[in-house]
Amino acid sequence: MTKLKVTLKKSLIGSTTRQRATATGLGLKRIRQERVLINTPAVRGMIKQIMHLVDVSEIEVSADAGGAEA
Repeated sequence: MTKLKVTLKKSLIGSTTRQRATATGLGLKRIRQERVLINTPAVRGMIKQIMHLVDVSEIEVSADAGGAEA
C-alpha cells in the first residue's frame, strides 16, 4: 500500500478561500506540518489544487505494518 507524506511548505496568507479549505481538509494548518495520507484519487486531486503550497513524497507501507497483532 502506498501512502503520501504531505508537508505544508508555504503560508496560506494570500491564498484563496478554496485553497485554505483544501489545506484544512488535508489536515494542514501550520507551515512545516506533515500528514501521512492514504493514496486515493480524492486526496491526489486535493493535493493537485494546492501543489504550489505543499511538498509531497510517497511512502511504501508493508501490508503487515498495521500496528495490530493477529
